[in-house]
Amino acid sequence: MWHLLYNVLLLIASPIILVILLAKQRCRRGLPQRLGCETGLFGLFSLFGLFRSSDRSQPDKLNKPNEPNKPNRPVIWVHAVSLGEVVAVTPLVKELHRRHPNHRFIVSTVTETGREAVEQRLAGLAEHLYAPLDFPWVVSRLVTRLRPVLYLFIETELWPNLLRNLHRQGVPAVMVNGRLSSRSFARQQWAPVRSFYRTMLQTLSLCLMQSDRDVDRIIALGAEVSRVKRTGNIKFDQPTPVVAGGGMTRSSLGLQATDQLFVAGSTHPGEEETLVECYLALVAQCPTAVLLLAPRHIERVESVEAMIRARGLAVQRRSAIGQAGALQPTGPRVLLLDSRGELPVIYREAVVAFVGGTLVPIGGHNLLEPAQWAKPVLFGPHTDHCAEIADLLIQAGGGHRVSHAEDLTRQVIALFSDDEERERVGRLARQVVEQNQGALQQTLEAIEKLLTRRGLKAEGLKAEGSESLKADAARF
Repeated sequence: MWHLLYNVLLLIASPIILVILLAKQRCRRGLPQRLGCETGLFGLFSLFGLFRSSDRSQPDKLNKPNEPNKPNRPVIWVHAVSLGEVVAVTPLVKELHRRHPNHRFIVSTVTETGREAVEQRLAGLAEHLYAPLDFPWVVSRLVTRLRPVLYLFIETELWPNLLRNLHRQGVPAVMVNGRLSSRSFARQQWAPVRSFYRTMLQTLSLCLMQSDRDVDRIIALGAEVSRVKRTGNIKFDQPTPVVAGGGMTRSSLGLQATDQLFVAGSTHPGEEETLVECYLALVAQCPTAVLLLAPRHIERVESVEAMIRARGLAVQRRSAIGQAGALQPTGPRVLLLDSRGELPVIYREAVVAFVGGTLVPIGGHNLLEPAQWAKPVLFGPHTDHCAEIADLLIQAGGGHRVSHAEDLTRQVIALFSDDEERERVGRLARQVVEQNQGALQQTLEAIEKLLTRRGLKAEGLKAEGSESLKADAARF
């Protein structure tokens, strides 16, 4: 009953969903593929059986034939919503590809930044796919085309129709790096929602969770205990970014030898204003301080720049640094990161780092990126999406939670003023990363066991039915 109600509501909302996707420029590019179309309007017509293009000279990338020496290569489908999830899952995909070179890897994302990350980080290893909208006919058509032997999804991307279709076709679905925020968990407490959620969880072969808290929550919502395993957070296993020759350096950021960089990464509206006010107080006591702001959504750069200029500060975009004829400001100023993929390396140049999405109720972003470089990590009170990492940093003394703007300013000034304390806090932050690694290996072991039990290591999809999924999960 709940599944039928879900689809009725989905159909009613579909015009609104399509209007929203068309209105967002970053979503338009992949819209035909999200709708299960092969090539633009031809694919849209063929979706409903109204028209099929006779020109097959440009086949759909995902329908391309397997290489002659690798006939009928089994597909492993990995779903990662956006940039952060792609970064987290990249080591996993690389290792799975190394172990299973005859498999075909497809990584789906929702956002454009996710697509760019797949194409940059997994070039030659995986193909990109825009995640399908969860309409029954769309997901059914895609699963039939791909015929995956395994579906992995990062964190808690539960799409009812997709999971139901995979389950019916005997495809094991595995939640990787699973987590349940307090807000999400609270929403599932309403009895009808909880019943629907339990139905979805019963389609999963494995739930590989980040923490004991996440294990308890997923079981409370209806996941079978035998299918749930705590593997830890694979973000701890991210390799430290490699700075290749000619890559990110202080000079490429326009920094002078005496400049001290305060990096605020993945910021949101309401945070940039606070950070600029904090910087104005900091530079009054530390004139060599330079603020680098990295908005989470790059399309907001123009409005952020206008806000900074309105406060009387010099501002320079990362893309303008080093351009011929461009004036290179010195002294107190704000650098605005308008490029993608550079923030993890830029943290290396920081004196102190602040991670955004935490002063406003977003839930927080990757606190480990600055910690990898042994930098003191500051963050606000809203860390629901990274609660375990925040707690570990606080307990170890490698990070500080700030409760409001004045607290942020006080902490930043204190760390800038005390070299010895700053280095001590940074070392402790790095130790948190090192002491909590191993989740990637545990995740790989669980996936390998599942592949072995289902005999999918060197074969295509076997229609073994739903009951075999339950039997296999019991062995974990």
